[in-house]
Amino acid sequence: MQRRDFIKAIGASAAAWPLVASAQQPERMRRIGALLSVAADNAGYQARVGAFRQRLALLGWTIGGNLEIDIRWGNANTAEIQRHAAELAALAPDVILAAGTSTAGPLLQVTRTVPIVFTVAVDPVGAGLVDSLARPGGNATGFLSSEYGLGGKWLELLKQIAPGVTRVAVLRNSDIASGPAQFGVIQAAAPSLRVEVSPLNLRDAPEIERAVAAFAHSSNGGLIVTSSGLAQQHRDLIVTLAARHKLPAVYPERSYVAAGGLISYGPDYVDQFREAAGYVDRILRGEKPADLPVQAPTRYETVINLKTANALGLEIPPTLLARADEVIE
Repeated sequence: MQRRDFIKAIGASAAAWPLVASAQQPERMRRIGALLSVAADNAGYQARVGAFRQRLALLGWTIGGNLEIDIRWGNANTAEIQRHAAELAALAPDVILAAGTSTAGPLLQVTRTVPIVFTVAVDPVGAGLVDSLARPGGNATGFLSSEYGLGGKWLELLKQIAPGVTRVAVLRNSDIASGPAQFGVIQAAAPSLRVEVSPLNLRDAPEIERAVAAFAHSSNGGLIVTSSGLAQQHRDLIVTLAARHKLPAVYPERSYVAAGGLISYGPDYVDQFREAAGYVDRILRGEKPADLPVQAPTRYETVINLKTANALGLEIPPTLLARADEVIE
């Protein structure tokens, strides 16, 4: 090789070195925050978080590799949720996952720039989370927990499974907009089913215990538990009280029935967290929450606990058993 050619070859190699070094640089670490309204030992939410992580992995995100997740648990405590919301916003993650209105609302009070993907939110427009379902318009989008019309379905199920019920207590969280709204739908459906309904407000364990015990003093009673993080926090107590006072009860999702409740009807929330991972992925890759429409549930499930039905002396109608998605023996 002549001297001139040798110098050219060295120069070309040197010019390529920065490109090779750039190609070998590790992918930038992305950060997700997650604010969940319940306690860390909640089995239902552990399953949901597991589905969320699993879907992210399938989409190419590796925890500890190109992704970090900071999860905060609110324990159904408003002050604690607000504190965690402020802390997560201050960390300025790439996106925050919020479970329900009770966590998405506080997050939007502290940041209008960090993207937020919410799940299991009842009436996100009425709660001020988004401008509209089709065009969220701000820094938040996500998934509905259900439509308010579900309340009427809960009452119908209760009458199907326990025809003798004439009085129904509706456990609700009156501190969030969806609590009174869900009760209103159930109340509107009550006359056609010849049922009298009354609200029981969820605040703390002693109040729940007193209210359910007082309601159960009269006969022919039943119970409907509406969807909220606070109800989830007190799930085991509510299921125990329904069994103790022999109250047929309808719940908003499967975890109550797995814990010993009678029957549930509602969205598949594990699937919803799985779908939320898809929205998080799209935001991490550059899309804006304002451009991603809020989605309604695509899968609903009916779950029945036969052991609980037998303990209450109830015979499940064959038609109801036939259309159940899961029957727990």
